[in-house]
Amino acid sequence: MRKTTITTSAASDIQRRGPVTPVDTNAKPAAGIPAQPTHRDVKPGAGPVGPGERGTVRLREAGPDDPPRYAPDWLELREGADAAARAVELLVPLRARLAELPGKPGGHVIHDLGCGTGSMGRWLAPRLDGAQHWVLHDRDPYLLHFAAVASPRAAADGSHVTVETRRGDVARLTADALAGASLVTASALLDVLTREEVDALATACAGAGSPALLTLSVAGRVEFGTPDPLDGDIADAFNAHQRRAGLLGPDAVTAACEAFDQRGATVRVHPSAWHLGPVEAPLTAEWLRGWVAAAVEERPALKSRADAYLAERLEACAAGELRVEVHHSDLLSLPRPTDGTTS
Repeated sequence: MRKTTITTSAASDIQRRGPVTPVDTNAKPAAGIPAQPTHRDVKPGAGPVGPGERGTVRLREAGPDDPPRYAPDWLELREGADAAARAVELLVPLRARLAELPGKPGGHVIHDLGCGTGSMGRWLAPRLDGAQHWVLHDRDPYLLHFAAVASPRAAADGSHVTVETRRGDVARLTADALAGASLVTASALLDVLTREEVDALATACAGAGSPALLTLSVAGRVEFGTPDPLDGDIADAFNAHQRRAGLLGPDAVTAACEAFDQRGATVRVHPSAWHLGPVEAPLTAEWLRGWVAAAVEERPALKSRADAYLAERLEACAAGELRVEVHHSDLLSLPRPTDGTTS
């Protein structure tokens, strides 16, 4: 069996999306996930853009040093915690706004940016009434394949849900890329964008007149059931790591609120923390490793103490004694109605 080594340079991505893995067509799939799809298995639109295909929106060009795809087993591991954490309170004003929109032949058009294996669609589509057409964006055809295959087929009221996939990176959005959108969604995206990219996203949504539901952005706070003196140092170092290279990290929600507000939208924010206990121990262990690794990469002087800290925390996790609250925030942006009324 091929062994995959994860370096600390990937630690920030591990905390957000999970360990990154190279393409390995001989690797066994994670439990419940199909094997690596061949070109015959990939859904139309999930492969490289060719003649007659419409490309996805792009946030930034991929470079030779870009990490490989995010591991689908990590996305599967965190899906339950993500679903439990998302703020259902924001769905009340969102449903009201969608109900006000003029009807479209295929129903509401929902763009999911950086969709991964499609967990947002599986969570949201069955919670919204009416026919829906989901446009799934991701750079990875492997993940797009999973997202399309595992997408829900019915809305809350039994209406039909359809899906298409678009391959590409997600930044520098334009209103044209989102033309006709009823809603734009994303999970764990804002904190890995720059201020300029968040501004571009807000501009694109405003130009398209589309609401945006942007969930699970890191808030920079972690609370353990049993505190340790090193908790604060690790959290501070991790947050600094998240802000590397101009990325917003824990400042993302504040920046997004400002960006959408400046474009006339009504913005609501609600907490969406992970509440991790014995049942979520596998997720907690993976999250802990990435969280501590990123902190040590940012502040190498922490290493000796952090190694002992991680070992103790993992031991408690394995014993079912560790509880931790990892804070996130969900944001809902509602553009100003065309009749001038407020949301």
